[in-house]
Amino acid sequence: MPRFYQLLFSFSVLPGSWLAMMGVHELGHVIGGVLTGGTVSGVVMHPLMISRTDLSVNPHPAVVVWAGPLLGVLLPLVLLLVARKLRWSRAKLIQFFVGFCLIANGAYIAGGSWEGIGDCCVMHQTGTPLWLMWGFGLLTVPVGFYLWHRLGTLQDWWRMPESMTPRAAWSAFLILVAMIVLMELFSAR
Repeated sequence: MPRFYQLLFSFSVLPGSWLAMMGVHELGHVIGGVLTGGTVSGVVMHPLMISRTDLSVNPHPAVVVWAGPLLGVLLPLVLLLVARKLRWSRAKLIQFFVGFCLIANGAYIAGGSWEGIGDCCVMHQTGTPLWLMWGFGLLTVPVGFYLWHRLGTLQDWWRMPESMTPRAAWSAFLILVAMIVLMELFSAR
């Protein structure tokens, strides 16, 4: 039974990290929009869609577009610093999430710069040079992998199924379900 809890935890944390990463990224766009005098008309956070923030008034699109990935990595990093300072028992889980955010945001901006995908299209339109987008990825992706590396190997994780408690596994699963339900109920379309 310990292997079941280990797998349940893993299969809950991975999509949960994706959904939470999208939420933090979009929160960055919302904060950027509000702070620059924009008007947020909707945030799409559906679990089966790529997230996006729509502004009906956007006086500073370059700031708003960069606020997503920048705060999408900085806010999780601050959370990790707080978790370590307070010695939270789940600091390693937060470290995994932070690594996930750094890798996802960095790969999205650096990789998307080639074809102008999503935010990268707006970055191109507002004059962001390619080297800056690549630099963002070159800075964040390796740091994300470093944080993951510091957690130990997947082999070590796999060899110790008894380290996963039923409570932690079911908690991760219920948090994932709650995130999906809330996104389904409250996401703009």
